[in-house]
Formats: sequence, structure tokens, C-alpha cells
Amino acid sequence: MDFGEDVNSLINSFHKKEMYNLSSQMLRAVDSVALNISEGSIGQSNPELNKFIGYAIRSLAEVVTCLHKAKRRNYITEQIFQKYYDESFHLMNMMIAFRNKIK
Repeated sequence: MDFGEDVNSLINSFHKKEMYNLSSQMLRAVDSVALNISEGSIGQSNPELNKFIGYAIRSLAEVVTCLHKAKRRNYITEQIFQKYYDESFHLMNMMIAFRNKIK
């Protein structure tokens, strides 16, 4: 949840021409991470939860791709990119470990 709010704040600094492109896509992807975890956790079986964790992992991978695009378009600095990339990497590892534990 915190990561999603941080990314939302970051997006506000992007060029306005990206409002309906990269910004919108990145916001949908980062929100999808928490939403899929939430949806999968509501009284589902472990295989069902595993499926939704997989969706969350893919959404986070999409956020990372958007971060790369933002850096290439000079919307964010290398330092900001690295901060969000490192946090994404940490979250990805936690989600993968959780998914592996519930199999």
C-alpha cells in the first residue's frame, strides 16, 4: 500500500503529456499489486491465493518497466529510479517467497 502511494506521488511529477499514457498505466499497475493481493486473500483456497499473488507479481513487473521508461524519458533521475527499483525488487522477493510458502 505504501509503495503504491509513493509511486502515485512520483507520477505527479511526470510531464503532463503522460497523464493518459505512462502515468495512467503506471498508476493502474501499482494499484493492481495491492488490489490483487486483497482479492486473493478473501477466503480463497491456497491455489486461488497463489494465482492472485502471481497477478500482483506481474503488475509489479509492469511498474518496474514503467520506471525504466520514465528514466529513459528523463522524468526521473537515476537516483530516484534506483530507489523505486530497489523497493520493487524487495517487494517482488517478498511476494515470491510468500507465494512459494502457500503452495
